[in-house]
Amino acid sequence: MASQNMDPAAASSTAALKGTEAGGSAAKGSVTKRLQQELMTLMMSGDKGISAFPESDNLFKWIGTIDGAQGTVYEGLRYKLSLEFPSGYPYKAPRVKFITPCFHPNVDDQGFICLDILKDKWSALYDVRSILLSIQSLLGEPNIESPLNTAAAELWDNQEG
Repeated sequence: MASQNMDPAAASSTAALKGTEAGGSAAKGSVTKRLQQELMTLMMSGDKGISAFPESDNLFKWIGTIDGAQGTVYEGLRYKLSLEFPSGYPYKAPRVKFITPCFHPNVDDQGFICLDILKDKWSALYDVRSILLSIQSLLGEPNIESPLNTAAAELWDNQEG
């Protein structure tokens, strides 16, 4: 069956173009169900230093927090992030950015994050929990090979070890 490998959001947008409204709302319903499930998983995980909840009653916009990992220059700091989920989620990556200013080699001055799993290495297997844990890990272990903030990358390079 060829359709099992298709992105349901792409299929529903094709259906919507043909004039059928049901396909679009069915895809949105499955995204809503997935996000509700992820919220429960995150709340039950007991992970220290990460959290996220929908912003007001919009399940497609969340506010997340991550604490700087112990043993890093970010230890003791808490960062707020915004997560916006597209209608094609989980087949399309959410847009994640820092709300709290973060001086880091892989974060630009608007808060956008250079992280492969949010770009070309995105997979539908990732969830909010794995995104937040990856960003938390990135704080202590930046990729200075592809910095968004060159000043922060230079300082990181010059740290005494």
